[in-house]
Amino acid sequence: MIDLKGKTALITGASRGIGRAIALLYADHGCNIAFTYITEDQEAEILIEELHAKNVEVLCLKSDASDFDAAHDVVKQVVDMFGRLDILVCNAGITRDTLLMRMSEQQWDDVLNVNLKSVFNYSHAAATQMMRQRSGCIIAMSSIVGMAGNAGQFNYAASKAGIIGLVKSLSKELGSRNIRVNAIAPGFIDTGMNNHLTEQEKQQIASEIPLQRLGIVTDVAQMTRFYVSGAADYVTGQIVHVNGGWYI
Repeated sequence: MIDLKGKTALITGASRGIGRAIALLYADHGCNIAFTYITEDQEAEILIEELHAKNVEVLCLKSDASDFDAAHDVVKQVVDMFGRLDILVCNAGITRDTLLMRMSEQQWDDVLNVNLKSVFNYSHAAATQMMRQRSGCIIAMSSIVGMAGNAGQFNYAASKAGIIGLVKSLSKELGSRNIRVNAIAPGFIDTGMNNHLTEQEKQQIASEIPLQRLGIVTDVAQMTRFYVSGAADYVTGQIVHVNGGWYI
């Protein structure tokens, strides 16, 4: 049982899906939670209530993760309220899937800005505070698609591959300050991002996965818990695959 009492985590894109699961899991271990979201007001309110029920302090901010100045303002508000920032989980992400010849510049920019630039934005903002503390843990969400590519998702693949390079480089920059930087590359996780698929299509994908099921959000959340635990104190610059053994 890990103890996160007295620690503060900031999770971007946490009103639903993987981010929500991470927030609830950390709160189970006593961690104070700050989280951002952009569109899901009702889901954010529900999460606030669920977190308060776990007797932790909560800060919820509606903010665009792709906005550099907004990211710095969020981190400032977190530090002003909690006095520290121990864990940053860069989870915000979107898809705008289509083939190359149909993709607009806006679709390319939107995905790169939300998925990749946001990791730079928040890492840049959080690193200053973590360096003052001489401790911190940054976790970014990559993807199986960032490792293997996927037709019709080359903007998403580029953004998630970029995260891998960012994490590996940043871990070397910040390691001497006792700040660890890692990533997770989920496989097919059954979230709202996949609502466009039919149940039959999901079952077909599950049949191709060695563990014969789709991933669930807690599969990913549990791996992030390892990263923030004492068991991972000597782990940095790593990309852990949470994919049921499935490689596209």
